[in-house]
Amino acid sequence: MLDSVFSGEKMLQIWLYLFLAAGLGAGIITGFFKARKIQPRGFKWKIFRNEAVFAALNLAFSALLLGNLTSFMKSSGLISFHSEPTTWWVVALEYALYFFAFDTWFYWLHRFMHKEPVYSWVHKLHHKSTSPNLLTTLSVNPLESLINGGFVPLFLAAFTVHDATMALIGPTNVLMGLYVHSGYEFLPRWWNKSWATKWFISATFHDQHHRYFTGNFGGYTTIWDRLCGTMRPKFESDFLKVKDRAREVTNEPAPAV
Repeated sequence: MLDSVFSGEKMLQIWLYLFLAAGLGAGIITGFFKARKIQPRGFKWKIFRNEAVFAALNLAFSALLLGNLTSFMKSSGLISFHSEPTTWWVVALEYALYFFAFDTWFYWLHRFMHKEPVYSWVHKLHHKSTSPNLLTTLSVNPLESLINGGFVPLFLAAFTVHDATMALIGPTNVLMGLYVHSGYEFLPRWWNKSWATKWFISATFHDQHHRYFTGNFGGYTTIWDRLCGTMRPKFESDFLKVKDRAREVTNEPAPAV
């Protein structure tokens, strides 16, 4: 059963990659991405080239390390899943537990990684890009990959979730990592004005973290940044500037007041 769960997760990730690739091609052709670039002049080929190398090295190392760790925990019985059918709300609750638990883990460890000497030893490599792109997601010190990626096996060892929940966890890590480092803002203009949505981060939120090196530490939400006063004061106004520029480029009508 465990093998089928992880096989299903891999297939879902493959379809996710194909979907993202198709969307990337369509966005380039139509000019959709150009209009929504957060830092229009931020891309640098030298940084992109270096990130490609670091990403490849990190993938090889972290895949080996985290893969062996997960396999060991599975074989030793530390990780198991509920395979029986369940209701959607149970899956939703389990997923919400993971979502907010990881956000807490990421916020505090991320904030800690900005303290010296940890920053220079662990996190500085990831900040070589002040204008992030998709490769920035993987361009990290392998130790940082272990810190962030290691949360999943630890979470699964502490909480036995249903296999349907696990099928959501993997794609969430991939999708969120790529989105916040994409360098493009796709969320609607009203995102930070709605009480229901303003708690979830946007690409602009994390892009500003790379641009200014401080503040906006959250991985999935803005909750801890708002509570701890680490959200950049001009983030919401800068978000609107990106959306206004996109509207001007595409000749979209002004929003209703």
